[in-house]
Amino acid sequence: PELVDIRLCGTARHLTDPGNLVYMLGMEGELFELNPQTLACRQIADLQKVLNTEGEGRVHFKDAFTACGRLVVCSNEYDEQDFLGKRAQGRLAEFDGKKWTVLETKPFVAIHSLGSFGNTIFATGWDRASAMLKVFTQADGQWRTYRLPKASHTFDHKWATEWPRLRAVEHERLLMDLHGMFYELSPWAYGNRVWGLRPISTHLWVHADFCSWKGLLVIGADNASHEGGHNVLCAEPQSALWFGKTDDLWKLGKPKGWGGPWWEDKVQAGMPSDPYLMTGFDQKCLHLTHDAKQPVKFTVEVDFCGHGAWQTYATITVPARGYRHHEFPAGFSAHWIRVTASRSCVATAQLHYT
Repeated sequence: PELVDIRLCGTARHLTDPGNLVYMLGMEGELFELNPQTLACRQIADLQKVLNTEGEGRVHFKDAFTACGRLVVCSNEYDEQDFLGKRAQGRLAEFDGKKWTVLETKPFVAIHSLGSFGNTIFATGWDRASAMLKVFTQADGQWRTYRLPKASHTFDHKWATEWPRLRAVEHERLLMDLHGMFYELSPWAYGNRVWGLRPISTHLWVHADFCSWKGLLVIGADNASHEGGHNVLCAEPQSALWFGKTDDLWKLGKPKGWGGPWWEDKVQAGMPSDPYLMTGFDQKCLHLTHDAKQPVKFTVEVDFCGHGAWQTYATITVPARGYRHHEFPAGFSAHWIRVTASRSCVATAQLHYT
């Protein structure tokens, strides 16, 4: 009965008693321990208070997963106030059994791991600059941030991200749906680096979940909910189950999008940006601007193997409070790209892939 009125959004393996208990997470931040055999249940935390968010009805939690000795949870709060930098209510946080640690105050929507098959944890989210992939590698106990394009700005609100997922499909690989784009993702992170990531296609579906079933890929849509009877599209065919093959995803929209490591962000001289995905896209263009009163040199580096070895591609000088763009040659690509500024300033580095 403790869970009857709870909008459950996540079930996760228990850290200390996995043989008898599971964690149950509610959208309003209620965290429970449940015994699936006896149905005994007790609330152990109010994450709105623990993680210092605005409270029930304002911040919605989205997922929970246990792997690598930690329980990871996320919430996807984001609207115009977050975009303008006036608030930061999204959360990605972890619990080691004793204390909670907030990893990000940005919106995150999905968490997944294949456990010992890879010893990694993946979490997907976004901010103003780009979509984001956070990766935990057990080998060194570190979280790293990778940035990816947004295929559409229609997902830049908490209500429009219910529920992009990250799931194991087919044979020991992960399928990731993030900000309107499907990706293939390897669970392995050799040398603690993500290299097995490539875009598949773009779409405008709002997916509730997907899985493999009897050799098929099954996608559950959330495009038309009842909304108290006021949704005239309720029961339309797009709000149902889709059956197909994983290979069918390559028949959807061409991989393209925009984003980058910085959007009017304060950057430190000599500090490289987060890696931004470059592989799997066609035509590419980089836009640079800053607010410094002197010219700024932006060093553009690429990691073409994907294992964290960076090579200088070009140095682009942008005049005082100025702007420059660079079009990459046809056929040029690498796994990751990053940018470093020669002066501390407020800078923007955005890439458009078409």
